[in-house]
Amino acid sequence: MKPILLACILCPAITATLTSCNDEWEDEQYEQYISFRAPLNDQGVTPIYVPYTRKNADGSPLYGQGESSYQLPIIVSGSTKNSRSLDVHVAHDPDTLNALNWARFATRTELYFSDMLSYASFPEVVNIPVGQDIGLLDIRFKFHALDLMEKWVLPLTIVDNGYGYKANPRKNYRKAMLRVFPFNDYSGDYSATGLTISVQGDANSTGLDKLRTYVVDDNTVFFYAGRFDESSPWRKNYKIFARFSGGTSGTVTMWCDNPEVEFKVNKEASYRMVESDDQVQPYLRYRNVIINNIDYDFADYTSSVGTKFYYNISGTLTLQRTINTQIPDEDQAIQW
Repeated sequence: MKPILLACILCPAITATLTSCNDEWEDEQYEQYISFRAPLNDQGVTPIYVPYTRKNADGSPLYGQGESSYQLPIIVSGSTKNSRSLDVHVAHDPDTLNALNWARFATRTELYFSDMLSYASFPEVVNIPVGQDIGLLDIRFKFHALDLMEKWVLPLTIVDNGYGYKANPRKNYRKAMLRVFPFNDYSGDYSATGLTISVQGDANSTGLDKLRTYVVDDNTVFFYAGRFDESSPWRKNYKIFARFSGGTSGTVTMWCDNPEVEFKVNKEASYRMVESDDQVQPYLRYRNVIINNIDYDFADYTSSVGTKFYYNISGTLTLQRTINTQIPDEDQAIQW
């Protein structure tokens, strides 16, 4: 076949093929589903850290004392830009929370996650404009009367019945199980390797790896005495409160509101807050809260019926937060 004739035959075919490829590339390759960005942990929930009081740049409360907010991303998946204005509907989802509690804890109701709806509010519709692939669900919280002895979860779901879009068919994408942790300057997971636990009258002592403190208000936290933690069915009986005097150093006042614990402070605790910058990544700042002179006694009256065990707890606790100073939002800047 002559070269010119061969070229005449092949050129239209090549052109058609290239045109077909371009059209296919411009088309959506995947279904455009609507999803939450709320990855689950091994407990089946998404931990989120929210300041106890959301503040303005000058340090004043944005909404009010003990009031805060969190913006939950809602995502349009796919290989092309969103070409429509979408009104995504969001609803409270207690059924999934009930199913999660039964699957995780069965009849151990004292370990169940508690529904947080009474302390939270959110719009039922979030608009995602044309050309945008992410919308933000603005959730407001009121923490005033919130007792973090309960394990609070806000269960949400994307509703897609007749609204012109499809929620992601995977349950862990169309639903968000938000385990909410309010925080202040003094709350979080302390290293407890400098803390000792001993039975009164016994020279031997043991230690802890860590101790978690929970927010009460802007300057107060609570923790569980001794080895009690949130997995204990008796944890509500052993709440020890600690109020910080404020600022970068001062005193820590401790008390317990349960007389059965026979709580006694042997020495006034003090604290100091120390900051330093990372030597390799100078935009990272380390903030350490060090609590010294912890020394208290308490009675364990639930572990054995009719018997009380008396313990002494003494030593030091250290909390470290790593803060990315390039991020303005406090909760996003802290590397949890």
